[in-house]
Amino acid sequence: MSKAAEIDIASVSKVYGATTAVHAISLKIPAGSYCCLLGPSGCGKTSTLRMIAGHESISSGDIRLGNVVVTDFPPAKRGTAMMFQSYALFPHLDLVDNVAFSLKMKGVEKQERRAKALEMLKLMQMEAYATRRPAQLSGGQQQRVALARALITDPEALLLDEPLSALDPFLKIRMRAELKKLQKTLGITFVHVTHSQEEAMALADAVVIMNNGRIEQAAAPRTVFERPATAFVARFMGDHNVLSGRVTAIEDGVVTLAVPEGQTFAVRDIAQEVGKPIDIGIRSDRVRLGPASEKSLGFEGVVSNVEYRGASVKITVIGAGSDDFTVLVSDAEYFKKPVSTGDAVSLSWALEDVIPLGRMSA
Repeated sequence: MSKAAEIDIASVSKVYGATTAVHAISLKIPAGSYCCLLGPSGCGKTSTLRMIAGHESISSGDIRLGNVVVTDFPPAKRGTAMMFQSYALFPHLDLVDNVAFSLKMKGVEKQERRAKALEMLKLMQMEAYATRRPAQLSGGQQQRVALARALITDPEALLLDEPLSALDPFLKIRMRAELKKLQKTLGITFVHVTHSQEEAMALADAVVIMNNGRIEQAAAPRTVFERPATAFVARFMGDHNVLSGRVTAIEDGVVTLAVPEGQTFAVRDIAQEVGKPIDIGIRSDRVRLGPASEKSLGFEGVVSNVEYRGASVKITVIGAGSDDFTVLVSDAEYFKKPVSTGDAVSLSWALEDVIPLGRMSA
């Protein structure tokens, strides 16, 4: 296979008429890494992927693959291959001809391209189906064929647009494991667009969270989960609570903030001024049911929902200006002292579990 390439996105924007889909983003994707672009619909992640592929023109900025600026190159000259969400297989061709198609376009003679296609099908454990047509395959099998077809050109980077979205939940998890194994085996750069936090966390070396055409955070999955950079990231990753208020005091590195409902909370290590707006995050699994002690923080609220998840129970509480403050407790802990919708509860957490959240500058 080809060597992997670093992808360097430098101040890249995409403008459609009066709408800016991607706002001057800059990102370095290390060679041979698995990078997931993650975010809600319309955040600019697919436009970014398509600009890397050359299927979408760049309004301003540059994209570099390795040492080569590919901004104006057509897709076939970039050293990238794209796997589309729809798989886009040719229904009238067998699997070998489907996989060999791009080599046929390049003028590679029949015997050579078919031999290479069979080699790729073997890599995907699909050689037994070589003479079948796409309609005779399951969704997971079609996906493997689409991957083989993308990889036959020896790309330096493979670009995947929501590749698992059409699969059922069990197959999704199996294909996730296969994608990760494949990327490690091939050693090439994978850039994968998804709106699933779980998928990104399971696959990526680096997660890039996008919102409104901007990058909110780009970091390792653990960093993104444990130290979300902004309120948007904390909410989007799930299992985090966000409280918003204003700074009322700063003493010995501890910032006190008050929420509009009047309660005060504290956070450490954040450069702030009195009167400024501030967001803090608290992970749901770090919140305890029970009143705050002298060493902890918390508030009293009303239970609005209880969701049994098997090993854990998720309790949603209204209070402190939040209508969806969540607590994640183990099933054993919950059933020792269950609570129901409408119950008044006290919640508490430790100062060291409070995450200072930044704000995006527009």
